[in-house]
Amino acid sequence: MTEAAALAEIGVIGGSGFYSFLDDVTEVAVETPYGPPSDSLFVGEVAGRRVAFLPRHGRKHHLPPHRINYRANLWALRSVGVRQVLGPCAVGGLRPEYGPGTLLVPDQLVDRTKARTQTYYDGEQLPDGRTPNVVHTTFADPYCPVGRSAALAAARGRDWEAVDGGTLVVIEGPRFSTRAESKWHAAQGWSVVGMTGHPEAVLARELELCYTSLTLVTDLDAGAETGEGVSHQEVLEVFAANVDRMREVLFDVVSGLPAAGERDCLCAGALQGWDTGIELP
Repeated sequence: MTEAAALAEIGVIGGSGFYSFLDDVTEVAVETPYGPPSDSLFVGEVAGRRVAFLPRHGRKHHLPPHRINYRANLWALRSVGVRQVLGPCAVGGLRPEYGPGTLLVPDQLVDRTKARTQTYYDGEQLPDGRTPNVVHTTFADPYCPVGRSAALAAARGRDWEAVDGGTLVVIEGPRFSTRAESKWHAAQGWSVVGMTGHPEAVLARELELCYTSLTLVTDLDAGAETGEGVSHQEVLEVFAANVDRMREVLFDVVSGLPAAGERDCLCAGALQGWDTGIELP
């Protein structure tokens, strides 16, 4: 456990728009066995709960999705006391009815990334000399059911009827999908497509953290629209138009999550019976 332990109980991985307006934020630099996280943690209080905000792409948005140090990010959050994580992200809609401004709380995940380290338990020696064992984590249901319920309730409370369930397919990026890829994703019955929802979810599970994804549709993906395809500018504009609304929902989710010591979901006991070979922070 680091000196910064117990500074926060809930983590939010997102952009600076989620914490920049708070009056009292403490910047905390955290070191991990996996290298530096995307940025410092920014710790503040929301609805009486201590929350650690982590800019996923760095505060200057300099990290593309495939270069984010996901292992360091989740480890850093746990090391300051975080046990529940909210992961808002921008996505493309794979169905015409999931147009810009749709909020979808997924219950399933498909990984189509190619080169991301997605486990702590690979048997590879760490710089400090410790060697984790090989562990196969249960991941049939990738998101915390308690967190999902809190997210849906918070959205309804803000008159934003979120889509309850659906599949987030995560691609490597940083490019957007071709029309053929997009149509194939839709044909599989998947709902939305993004670049950052994995391996966050599985790494959280490997640390016995609750993880809840909230996906904001910023565009119809290439196979679901008829224009020239998705543009980065379009994504930024729609996200900016909805960031205040999303922030309000996230803060309401924070207030609706159980206390850390009252978790009784599958996430909290994900490593039960396993000898991981390393001590978690």
